[in-house]
Amino acid sequence: MSVLPLVFTSGWASGINAYAVVLLFGVFGATGLTDEVPASLQRTDVLVVAGVLFLCEAVADKIPYVDSIWDSVHTVIRPIAGAVVGALLAGQNGSLPELAAGAVGGSTALLSHLVKAGTRMAVNSSPEPFSNIALSLAEDLGVAAIITFAVFHPVAASVIAAVLLLSGLAILVFLARQIRRFRRRRSQRREERRLAALGARPRAQGSPDDGSDHF
Repeated sequence: MSVLPLVFTSGWASGINAYAVVLLFGVFGATGLTDEVPASLQRTDVLVVAGVLFLCEAVADKIPYVDSIWDSVHTVIRPIAGAVVGALLAGQNGSLPELAAGAVGGSTALLSHLVKAGTRMAVNSSPEPFSNIALSLAEDLGVAAIITFAVFHPVAASVIAAVLLLSGLAILVFLARQIRRFRRRRSQRREERRLAALGARPRAQGSPDDGSDHF
């Protein structure tokens, strides 16, 4: 069970930026900072591909609406990446069945991805792009910090990841309720304006006839 906190943390981070997770683990393993990283993540071709895709995500993630399109494409990619990384970490350590580790990493990645995608959709309602840039930078720095921390303190990092995941889910539920309430109020206002227009139309049509009776 010693690898479970690292698997959980890597799953949470993969749901936000899977390419950064693969790149960081690969670099840490290749430089000898940790022995927990399997050799398959340290391969040069894996690091090059992860680095290029990380740069692509770093750009797309900061452009309003483009980030949501990018997130929709990665709805499948990020959970799969979290599952694969978790299974590889467990296979290297040998203390968890790879299937169970993959399930933990994949499900955690899916939840954190839903939090990220939902938050981005809410942020895109703002007309200015600075909130997208600030949020993207915070996500990148957060993933880098928590993965680095997890390499040396996996249990403490998993606690932080769990708190961030639960907080994100709570915020997502709150935002969903607010958006649903806003749409309901907007539809009610449209219906009230439509009824008011229908009520004013007969009076406007009847006013010339009423005036003609005086002559």
